[in-house]
Amino acid sequence: MMASELQKPIKKNRGFYVKMRILHKGRQPEKSLFFRYYQWILWFSFTLYFLTSFFITNKPITLSKPRASGSKLSLPSRVLFESVNKTSQQPYLKNPAMFKDLKIFIYELPSEYNENWLSNKRCSNHLFASEVAIHRALLNADDFRTFDPNEADLFFVPVYVSCNFSTVNGFPTIVHARSLLFSAIQFITKNYPFWNRSQGFDHIFVASHDYGACFHAMEDRAIDNGIPEFLMNSILLQTFGANYKHPCQDVENVLIPPYISPESIRKTLEKAPLTGNRDIMVKKGVHPKNVSGKFYSKRVRTEIWRRYKGDRRFYLQRHRFTGYQSEITRSVFCLCPLGWAPWSPRLVESVALGCVPVIIADGIRLPFSSAVKWSEISLTVAEREVGKLGQILEHVAATNLSTIQKNLWDPAVRRALLFNDHMQRGDATWQILTSLYKKLNRSYRRSRAPSQ
Repeated sequence: MMASELQKPIKKNRGFYVKMRILHKGRQPEKSLFFRYYQWILWFSFTLYFLTSFFITNKPITLSKPRASGSKLSLPSRVLFESVNKTSQQPYLKNPAMFKDLKIFIYELPSEYNENWLSNKRCSNHLFASEVAIHRALLNADDFRTFDPNEADLFFVPVYVSCNFSTVNGFPTIVHARSLLFSAIQFITKNYPFWNRSQGFDHIFVASHDYGACFHAMEDRAIDNGIPEFLMNSILLQTFGANYKHPCQDVENVLIPPYISPESIRKTLEKAPLTGNRDIMVKKGVHPKNVSGKFYSKRVRTEIWRRYKGDRRFYLQRHRFTGYQSEITRSVFCLCPLGWAPWSPRLVESVALGCVPVIIADGIRLPFSSAVKWSEISLTVAEREVGKLGQILEHVAATNLSTIQKNLWDPAVRRALLFNDHMQRGDATWQILTSLYKKLNRSYRRSRAPSQ
């Protein structure tokens, strides 16, 4: 920079500029003193004004005090808690009045019951991963979590049973689930008094598998095995639900959605918004395992493939590719037929990505019906009516499609079906706590509290 440039005056944008110049030659000394006094008063006033304005409009940011717990975290719990807190950008979530100070104690189990399984990254991202997501969300929910088991209403048992992936086909296998859960209960009863005093009545487990608490993918085997006797008194958070009597839901339960990564949904919607162009009328992936349909999907998926594989309105694929979510954002209707069990992860993906879910699963019970008005955002087609799918969807497209899409694209609907490491108001973990609050009659502590 040149010296001449340094000498140039630099204009400053002061926003409010006052220049006072008092040149009164020839005045009496008394008057000069008066004006000097008047000038000093003006400058003092302006200075006081600016200082006051600065402190009013620039309030200091208060730092929240670190939470001090009454007990030390075990290594697995501490690692899991700290790892998910590092990426937290969510505001601190206050315990709403609707939960009436609900308190949950999370058992600190040895790492072989939960954290060790996370060495496989799929453990926290596959369709059964709600068992991990719920644990993480509760670890971070300071207002709902208690470190003092004596003040707990309910007890959460964090056991990951669905992260044992088959070396043959890569699918989760849960043959070890019963023994692992039983072992966890033995550990609890040995180290804590709370299971025995209620026989597990106020304890919570996650069963995010095909037939939930029956812990088997095949319905006939699941029914034969039934729910383990040691879980019959407890509360099960499970994906399986039916509108008819079924042995695998013959236990106190809360119906939850399958896990879909909220991060994958966010990234997909960044590239293709909900209201973007949808040039595919009907989308469905038909998995290769459904060759004969003898056992899988009650032949529904086989029938869809047979009838509509040559129909231009239907975009059907036998293999799912990595970017399949981008095709969901381009589709008007997404078929959600039953798989081994009535529910499917495509149901959550369809809702989250704005594609009208077409539910083909007779008698299915859907999660969080008080928060998600399923009849207003989806279509239900009976399994026997698969042959009429084309006519049914053409009729809806010509009549009330815009109304269904308007309801479906409400952000609150998507939020209610997704799990976050840090719970958000209205998300899937929030909905679970809402349901658990309605079961506080199971709380041993509250049942022993003196009546008001």
